Amino acid sequence: MCNKTLKLLASLIGVVGASILIGLPVEAQQSSGGATNPRPSIFNEPPYNRRTGTPPTTPTTPPSETQPPETAPSPVTPAPGATEPSTENLVALAAANDSFKTLTAALKAAGLTETLSGQGPFTVFAPTDAAFAQLPQDALQELLKPENKDILVKILTYHVVPGNVTSSDLKSGEVKTVEGGAVNVQADPSKGVSVNDASVVQPDIKASNGVIHAIDKVMLPPDL
Repeated sequence: MCNKTLKLLASLIGVVGASILIGLPVEAQQSSGGATNPRPSIFNEPPYNRRTGTPPTTPTTPPSETQPPETAPSPVTPAPGATEPSTENLVALAAANDSFKTLTAALKAAGLTETLSGQGPFTVFAPTDAAFAQLPQDALQELLKPENKDILVKILTYHVVPGNVTSSDLKSGEVKTVEGGAVNVQADPSKGVSVNDASVVQPDIKASNGVIHAIDKVMLPPDL
């Protein structure tokens, strides 16, 4: 049954392992034993390389009578398109979004709802219903069966990256997923962001424990 499912998936999406290895940065391919880059470039970008600690304080002098009174700072205006994080977790937010009905059903079938409802944070490259609709209908139904739970978990966790990675953090490079494989992010100002061969069609859907980026294709782990 699993072989049938894999053949159906491979016939539509193709095996992505070779394309990932070709597209990886040279540094990622130089690690011993073919292991993925332990320091993907995306996590060397702000805010991941931000140092922690308390900044030194600067001594101040009492205001003189001739100095003007202090004024309250102006409120910060959010950047265009920025949204406030939802009070709902990733699973609840996906369930409330009409674009993620199939994803929500798949998370339940895989037993991942409790994990992705936890503290996190997680970043989910979430296939939309339209993305799942590109799979053969019988292949999708096979994946949702209990006997294929291990395969479904592998596919879904390949879409999850640890940490809270917003669109402003996304840089071209390799990112390791919760599943253990790597995805290749391409950030092009003129073309937008793609992950392997999937395009980010809606970024920064912010949950209380992470962020969702909607993508237009279902990705397969390299060894599936």
